[in-house]
Amino acid sequence: MEAGSSDAEESLTQALDAQFYDMIENIEPHKSSDLGQTEPEELAEAVELVSKGEHVADHVFQIKVILPHQPYEIQIMVSTQEQVQDLRQSIVEQPAAFQYSCFHLEHHGQKINDYSDLSDVKNLAAGSELRLIEDPYTEKEARMHVVRVRELIGAAGNRVDTLHGISAGVSLHENVLPWCGTEQHNSDRRKPAASKTLEGVNALADFQPQGPPFLQTLIPHAQELLPKTIKALTVSPWNPPPPYFRQRGHLIYLQVTTNEGEQYQITSHVSGFFVNKSSNNRFDPMPRPSPKNAMAHSLFALIQNLSPSFESSFNKLLEANNKRDPLGNFHLTSAIPSYPWLVPAVSSGGATHQPDMTRTQETYLLAGVENTETLRDWNEEIQTTRELPRETVQDRVFRERMTAKIMAEFNEAAARGAVLVARGEVAALNPTESKDAQIFVYNNIFYSFGADGVGTFTSEGGDEAARVAVGKDVMGVKAVNQLDIAGLATPGTIIVDYLGKRLVAQSIVPGIFKQREPDEPQVDYGGVEGRDVVAENSVFIPTFSQVSKTLKVKKHPVWDKEGNRHVLEASVETKGLLGTDGRKYMLDLYRLTPLDVSWLDAYWTDNEVHGSKPKERNYPHRMAVLRPELVEAYWRLKMGEYVKEEVEKRKTSRKHESNTGKDDPVHSTQNNGHGSGLANGVSNMDNKKPESHKEQDRIDISTFSWSLNPDVFCGQQPRTEQEKEDWTIDEQEVRTVADYLHQKVIPELLNDLEEGEVGFPMDGQSLSRLLHKRGINIRYIGKIASLAESDNRRLQALRALAVQEMIARAFKHVAHRHLKKLPMPMTGACIAHLLNCLLGTGVNKSPVADVDEDLKFLYNEGDMSFANTTPDSLRSDIEEQVQIRYRYILGSWLSDIKHIQLLREISLKIGLQMIAKDYNFSLDSVASSDQSIHLTNGNSIHSAINSHPVNGLISKKKKRNAGNSSPTSMNGCNTTDATMTFIPNDVANIVPIIKDACSKSILAEEALEAGRISMVQNQKELGQELLLESLSLHEQIYGILHPEVARVYHQLAMLYHNLDEKDTAVELAHKAVVISERTLGVDSNETILSYLNLSLFEHANGNTSVALACMRHALELWKIIFGSYHPDCITTFNNAAVMLQHLKYFHESRLWFELSIAMSEDMCGKDSVNTATLAFQLAQALALDQDHKGAVRRMRDAYSTFLNKFGAEHQNTKEAEGWLEQLTQNAVSIAKHAKDVQARRIRRVLFTPRVTLGTQPQAPVGQTSATRPSNSNTHTNSDFDSRSIDELMKYIEGGEASKKTPTKKRKNPRNRRA
Repeated sequence: MEAGSSDAEESLTQALDAQFYDMIENIEPHKSSDLGQTEPEELAEAVELVSKGEHVADHVFQIKVILPHQPYEIQIMVSTQEQVQDLRQSIVEQPAAFQYSCFHLEHHGQKINDYSDLSDVKNLAAGSELRLIEDPYTEKEARMHVVRVRELIGAAGNRVDTLHGISAGVSLHENVLPWCGTEQHNSDRRKPAASKTLEGVNALADFQPQGPPFLQTLIPHAQELLPKTIKALTVSPWNPPPPYFRQRGHLIYLQVTTNEGEQYQITSHVSGFFVNKSSNNRFDPMPRPSPKNAMAHSLFALIQNLSPSFESSFNKLLEANNKRDPLGNFHLTSAIPSYPWLVPAVSSGGATHQPDMTRTQETYLLAGVENTETLRDWNEEIQTTRELPRETVQDRVFRERMTAKIMAEFNEAAARGAVLVARGEVAALNPTESKDAQIFVYNNIFYSFGADGVGTFTSEGGDEAARVAVGKDVMGVKAVNQLDIAGLATPGTIIVDYLGKRLVAQSIVPGIFKQREPDEPQVDYGGVEGRDVVAENSVFIPTFSQVSKTLKVKKHPVWDKEGNRHVLEASVETKGLLGTDGRKYMLDLYRLTPLDVSWLDAYWTDNEVHGSKPKERNYPHRMAVLRPELVEAYWRLKMGEYVKEEVEKRKTSRKHESNTGKDDPVHSTQNNGHGSGLANGVSNMDNKKPESHKEQDRIDISTFSWSLNPDVFCGQQPRTEQEKEDWTIDEQEVRTVADYLHQKVIPELLNDLEEGEVGFPMDGQSLSRLLHKRGINIRYIGKIASLAESDNRRLQALRALAVQEMIARAFKHVAHRHLKKLPMPMTGACIAHLLNCLLGTGVNKSPVADVDEDLKFLYNEGDMSFANTTPDSLRSDIEEQVQIRYRYILGSWLSDIKHIQLLREISLKIGLQMIAKDYNFSLDSVASSDQSIHLTNGNSIHSAINSHPVNGLISKKKKRNAGNSSPTSMNGCNTTDATMTFIPNDVANIVPIIKDACSKSILAEEALEAGRISMVQNQKELGQELLLESLSLHEQIYGILHPEVARVYHQLAMLYHNLDEKDTAVELAHKAVVISERTLGVDSNETILSYLNLSLFEHANGNTSVALACMRHALELWKIIFGSYHPDCITTFNNAAVMLQHLKYFHESRLWFELSIAMSEDMCGKDSVNTATLAFQLAQALALDQDHKGAVRRMRDAYSTFLNKFGAEHQNTKEAEGWLEQLTQNAVSIAKHAKDVQARRIRRVLFTPRVTLGTQPQAPVGQTSATRPSNSNTHTNSDFDSRSIDELMKYIEGGEASKKTPTKKRKNPRNRRA
């Protein structure tokens, strides 16, 4: 009986622990995405909705639309979840209905409201007929019709994007894989553009892993000019109509020049468009008489009647457009397009500027004569959208879609205004104040500088503190928006960094400028004037308390300057304002988490000695706060401790019950009758236990509470002893969290990266995102670099990346200091000179700034101090900034610079768009060495490549580069100045860096999270349905082109790949690549990962040549952003070897295997399991390449490692031993029969690996991959081929592989067109 009780206790403990960790896993992914709390009941509700069929699954059917002109009817697929506006858009996108834009729809003679849902249209069902009725035009509709027709017929020239820069939102996918449309089967997939070689030569044939980066990889190919349908369509100089003609229905006057050279003056009338009697010199807007009269309701139809060649040229235009990937050409509406840091030269074909007279008239066409249609009340629109109903799923979808739309439009408008303010093109409301204190209003948006213009942050660090505070404020607004609390409003907010200035743009809160009574505070809740005056208002407590509970903010007292006690739900810095519109606004959200006291104690002081702070305490500001992710991680830790305590209590209680049951004969009999009684019941709890018993075993966490006081260490002075004691406890709690960061979080990150258990960061952006995700502030990057100083190659790579990031950030601060007071025409000279001082000293040790003397004289008040910068002074400034901000001492860092990678990091941080050319960083254009493999820009991989000839590619490189005395540009001419690496003209543009407060869709994330949980629980059918539902929600809410949609495509592609639905996986992966390029960047780390996994999916689908092209492109990008030999390249090189082996390129495959194992030996060591696994594969590749001695040697290495690590009985060891024996016998046999070897009659071993042998998905940065090989010593034999050696020998001798029964492919459940 006692044994049974012990087993029961152990089983109960295991079950409860499993329940706890399952609960943690279910919560963690949702938290890591910065979402508010989602209770398990909400996820269960999402699952229940899908299982009942009550989710947002579309009821799709076909209807007929009757048209007034040929072809008189079309068929349209519609969904009950769509609005009539969606149906209108579907109609006008049909080729037969291009001409319509001003119309309404009727059903059974009843007009349909354009803003209603299709589900509200009575009796609308499959086969229903809707009639399209042309409406009279208004001026606005006429203008919109002209804009649409210009776009449709290709009459609009290239647009100059004044905000997002050159080639914003560009995609390189067609450079790699030319678009061929979705109708073409995978077996006939397009040939890779990256392999422009003879037939039979693979895409990796001339790739140099150790070669310099090829910058042309980032430049899209010049596209052929589209066919012209007309010569010009412009607004007529007679426009606008005089009042007496406007009274007759005239709206706009246009001028059309056809391809035949005929010019027509056209009147836009309320009834349509007609050719009038006007000429360039004579005004008569009345219709022409017969036979030259022409009139149509649509301008498209009128042009078709006037120009005989229009129809044929328009069809050619449609054909040309169909040859392009739609995703690569759609306009981004809900996301900020990425800007490339390298752009084509002005003289190149990719940067041709086309003439277009109407380009300057588009403002009129879009906004009207008075330009009033673009003026919007942004705050009212934002708040009204958030107040939309949210009761049903349909309500939530519509509400979140409208919220995403209005926030994207606000961000765009606010950023454009910020650029104008930074350039000095907007008048200040207070022009007599200092520059930093000036405020602006433009397009109903409020602007101010992120500087301490009025002395608010004097004691916190001045301008530096103000700059950080506004950045934290945007993060706070984003966090509060994500919570989506009813009744709580936040203003639309973004920050824009441009030309060294940081601007804050906010929607105007009603009443914020209201002059209040002298004794009335300016805000209604929180600190009014710093901490001196504190306001309280009970109406804010319910909403503020919800925010504080979710964000782990403790309700706490504060004291004003009079010593009065006030209990606040949030930090004293967080303010509540009752707007004149009756809404409760939450403002100044930069202090949602406490100060990082451990950092400030070590590196900050208010005391100055002789006007300056001591070097060891000179951190620039006191706004160093803990990250929300760290607070969240510590909360999970504390909750785990709480649950374990409850489990211990439960164990004690059960043990007590078991002991008391010994004396109860009835109880004892019952237990014995059940076999092992309680033990069996608990061990099978998930399958057999009644639901009531399960509920009893659940841990109630509703009583668990933990939060932090954000106002500790901020100068508050408790009065009573009890208050002081409570305050001390709050301070200790904050110190504990700070210690947790140092003692647990940072060491764990370093350990994960050292062991290779997670994806390794590729650049500064991915490193920063990884640190933030773990709750580590960027200021600790210096500590991480110090801790990474070891002999481990992965940590050495981490240190190099961290040092490069610190240098780039320090350069940014130095550059901002010079740019802040510099006239815009001088910025190119400033940037070029600073870059020469940092990166160009190998060409000119004493660069001189190229300053235009005329501009210098013109801007005599500008700060031209940048011209005095020297390489030594810049180096000192950078070292000082790194020491002050990151507490790291740079050593001999100049010799370790990777020039291209550092230039890229600087460009992305400042917003530079540089001309794409081969920049010369040294007098020797290429430096090579026979002793080691060189990384980009002169850094070499460690000699631990172990003297292996790395693929024989060094000699190829020498031959390829022989005779190259100086780099040339992509245009074939010398692009470097004789004495300077950079010239002012190399800086093509500077774009603003935008940081917004847009939240994620809670509904779409809930469906995605429920799908993930279902897949983990092996409920694949339900999980697929939920994930597809999440994709549908993402597309509906964000639109197709959005980073979140790209990530969902990527996850679904991986899911379908694992489910062996290969076609679907490839289709989704292609979309993920294009959207990632356009929204995240053509060379972002996520784009590279998307290309690598697309390569894997294409190979699995039988398109290995396409897969190699994708891999080639990813490897080229990898060299640009990191350099050669990224630590995770081992997996990629191994995948390349397997793919080449699949194509029967045995020698090339062997070379890539050798490169992979050389890197593994360097990164992981010769005796690691990972290296042994690669040696096992290399041995087989060597056998294929007729190197039997090398095959025996490598297999012996693998066998020895497996024997030492796993023992003689492990399956890996046995597998290697069998192969070693066979290979040895073959080597001996070959040595005895040399003549047979020459005649190629000897029996040899051929190993043809399956896809799972070597091709593995690339793990995202900071995350694990289920199939990713690790460097740990617990490797299984799952990567080895399951066939015996005899079976492989029969395969060789038979010449054909045994055919496998093909897996029946399920139809793509969501065959969607882009």
